[in-house]
Amino acid sequence: MTPRVREILSWYGADNPGVLTNMARMFNQGKLAGTGKLVILPVDQGFEHGPARSFAKNPDGYDPAYHVELAIESGCSAYAAPLGALEAIARDYAGEIPLILKINNSDTLYGDKRPISALTSYIDDALRLGCVGIGFTIYPGSGERKQMYEEIAEASRLAKNAGLVVIIWSYARGEQLSKDGETAIDVIAYAAHIAAQLGAHFIKVKPPTAHVEQAAAAKVYAEQGIKINTLTDRIRHVVQSCFNGKRVVIFSGGEAKGTEEILKEVNEIALGGGFGSIMGRNAFQRPKKEGMELLHNVMEAFAGKKL
Repeated sequence: MTPRVREILSWYGADNPGVLTNMARMFNQGKLAGTGKLVILPVDQGFEHGPARSFAKNPDGYDPAYHVELAIESGCSAYAAPLGALEAIARDYAGEIPLILKINNSDTLYGDKRPISALTSYIDDALRLGCVGIGFTIYPGSGERKQMYEEIAEASRLAKNAGLVVIIWSYARGEQLSKDGETAIDVIAYAAHIAAQLGAHFIKVKPPTAHVEQAAAAKVYAEQGIKINTLTDRIRHVVQSCFNGKRVVIFSGGEAKGTEEILKEVNEIALGGGFGSIMGRNAFQRPKKEGMELLHNVMEAFAGKKL
């Protein structure tokens, strides 16, 4: 156990040894082992966006085994997926990489201005499959946020009692937010803070833009001189918003984009104190060799050195 990992675990004093052990399993896995940083491969896009949109660019991705092998061979910290994908691979790859069960999911076959994901699996499924934790999406700003907050409160209580890590995907979305507002700095920082207050051990948000959505927040940002001009500044503010950096905040890779753009973004996330990346489409939609190379470069950015 490195001093940095031990320090991070010390922030979670209310948690039992099972939770801390599973956190340590992720922090001690793969190429970033011991650094206190994480790169997680999430593959819930087939459920969320449809199989062709997710996997047609790289047809190997239709097979769940491809994704877990990509995560293992590239040296990721963990692999996250919905129930069906994990059931397809959990036995054959048991113990090779920490698994995270995404217990709620949505789809694009029905659009709603009040987004909410459906519960699609449960804590006992995570335990049965040997997972280290659960993933859960909330949409702060949605008219259905009350139900989501209550669902994760119950799931979190059961998960923690069972020794599982709780990871919240916190994506602001709803009728009263503009499209730009979904990634505004004030909204992302608020969404991350909400996840921390809901008891998340690890928090996943999108990289924020310099847009400020709420007038009341804009006034405070200006009066207090909060720096938001660069992505590095904005990442630092989001991390600070999660108990002054005492909760692990990782950032999504988002929609597919070029390698140079990805690595520039990742370097700024690392400089701002982000704890890592949770990168899906940008990795698995490329040929395997290219996906592995990209993930290695992302890991090196967070490690601050060649690995």
